[in-house]
Amino acid sequence: MILNWIKCGGDQWCDFFNLNLNHSHFDNIEGVYIIWHGAPRAAVVYVGQGNIRDRIAAHRTESAILHYRNNGLFVTWAQVTDSSRNGVERYLANTWNPLVGSQCPYATPIAVNSPW
Repeated sequence: MILNWIKCGGDQWCDFFNLNLNHSHFDNIEGVYIIWHGAPRAAVVYVGQGNIRDRIAAHRTESAILHYRNNGLFVTWAQVTDSSRNGVERYLANTWNPLVGSQCPYATPIAVNSPW
């Protein structure tokens, strides 16, 4: 499955904390997302799914994710139908081994393109 991973203005990765979640772009957007840090040894912090606006807003207060704040946190997302989300999330978690988060949904992985 080919996903359209979103970047912010100027073709830059979106800053996790400065992303304007009130923007109309986020109205009714559901799919999968990846949060990562950009330290010298960058790593995926979290992989998730759901309503993008609501999930990112919630993660901004989670101490396990905030632990990586000083490394610079970024986020990207892609729209994915509800019927495919569990499989896509499983594939992304298997591929990137996020630093934070519980077990991803039990589902058959659905391969997708990397945002990088």
